[in-house]
Amino acid sequence: MQSSPGASLSDADPQLDSATGRVRRIGVLAAVAAAIYLTDVISKIVVVAALSDRDPIELLGGILKLRVTRNPGAAFSIGVGMTVLFTLIAVIVVGVIIRTASRLYSLPWAIALGMLLGGALGNLTDRVFRSPGVLRGHVVDFLALPHWPIFNVADSAIVSAGCLMVLLSLLGVPIEGRSPDAATSGNAGRADQTGPAGPADRATEPAEATEPADRAAD
Repeated sequence: MQSSPGASLSDADPQLDSATGRVRRIGVLAAVAAAIYLTDVISKIVVVAALSDRDPIELLGGILKLRVTRNPGAAFSIGVGMTVLFTLIAVIVVGVIIRTASRLYSLPWAIALGMLLGGALGNLTDRVFRSPGVLRGHVVDFLALPHWPIFNVADSAIVSAGCLMVLLSLLGVPIEGRSPDAATSGNAGRADQTGPAGPADRATEPAEATEPADRAAD
């Protein structure tokens, strides 16, 4: 059935609009994750090739130092000696994020989960492919700040994602965003407000139409 004039595609098919919105959010998640992952992997390759067995490089007046280290623990060198456990946790996190994406409608949550996914995959790549072995590989860290554990791009993304998710939870932003049922009810409400004139409205139309003739007769 053809939709009424002036009606948008989302008004005609709210389910299609919801599906399109979900696909877009998943696209944002994937794009953010890919950007974080590639940045992390490329930066590690470069610093390992250029800075191994060299003195640290000082930047920003010594506030930031580039120094290559190998970390068998979690982010910021936490949990040294538990490499296999953190590898398994990273695999679980990746699986949960991928599963959660099927009900993702919120753009801020898509960004947060994309950052978390990209960071988790970045460090997981080190644990799988770097020495001393599969699932036991040491993560490359190279960013050092004063009075702060040395870290990498993936660590920064993971921590930033965690802070953003806490903020979104405190603000009450649901990961599902606006649900399809809410969108359907909202469209139905707008249809009721802008629908065809009721009997009472039609009854007043002839009276309004005869007013110019009455004024002409007077």
